Formats: sequence, structure tokens, C-alpha cells
Amino acid sequence: MQNRARRGPSTQRNRPYYKRKTCRFCEDKNLKIDYKSPQVLRNLITERGKILPRRITGTCSRHQRELTLEIKRARIMALLPFSVHD
Repeated sequence: MQNRARRGPSTQRNRPYYKRKTCRFCEDKNLKIDYKSPQVLRNLITERGKILPRRITGTCSRHQRELTLEIKRARIMALLPFSVHD
């Protein structure tokens, strides 16, 4: 048990500093989440059609829930693809 690596303040110092991602919808109040604007929603899905998670996009939980709902609405209205067939 003594050979285990210590997990304390010394391991946290070795981590590189990174800029915390902020929610683009909280910063810009004019940017609305709407199923009728697929160009905004297209930036938040992969090329395969999957919805990107919060940890990658940096959106807050409130806007991520709204975003998921609007992407699903846009898929039903055929503005966004459900999936991409190769």
C-alpha cells in the first residue's frame, strides 16, 4: 500500500491551466435556441447527427435541456438529420 501514488495537492499543481468554457446562450442574450434556425443547431451536433454533450460545448444545464428539445423538434420537422447513412 505504500507504493501507491499520492493524490494530493502535488498532483493538482501539474495540471495545465485551461479556460473554463462558458455558455454562449447565457453570454449572448440575442442568440435564441429555436428549431427554425438549424444553422445554430448544426454547430452543436456531430457530422453523424449526435447531440454534443455539455462538457464539450460548454453550455449550461438549462440551455442544454432547451437545446436537446429544439434539436429533436428540428429533426422531426426534417430541418436536421436523425443520422447520416454512409
